[in-house]
Amino acid sequence: MVCSFSALRNKEVVNVKTGEKIGFIDDLELDSDSGRITSLIIYGRSRAFGLMGRDEDIVVRCSDIELIGEDTVLVRFEKDAICIKSHNCRVENLLK
Repeated sequence: MVCSFSALRNKEVVNVKTGEKIGFIDDLELDSDSGRITSLIIYGRSRAFGLMGRDEDIVVRCSDIELIGEDTVLVRFEKDAICIKSHNCRVENLLK
């Protein structure tokens, strides 16, 4: 299945182990050597309309993806195995 990034952004991520809706895909992490997608990033929910910041980003490894469907991406992982990305860790501008 060939899927564009704009099509992935419209898909909701659901954990099949718990049935929890995690959120919508906001970004991707790529391996620059192989050109493959390594993980999906779901931005943290904003608190108090963004005035109080937002929760930590959730990073879902591609190895945890069970199925990419029409409307959803089904993933399977333990609640403790989820990787949370801090907002302080941002990728530097690679074009410098």
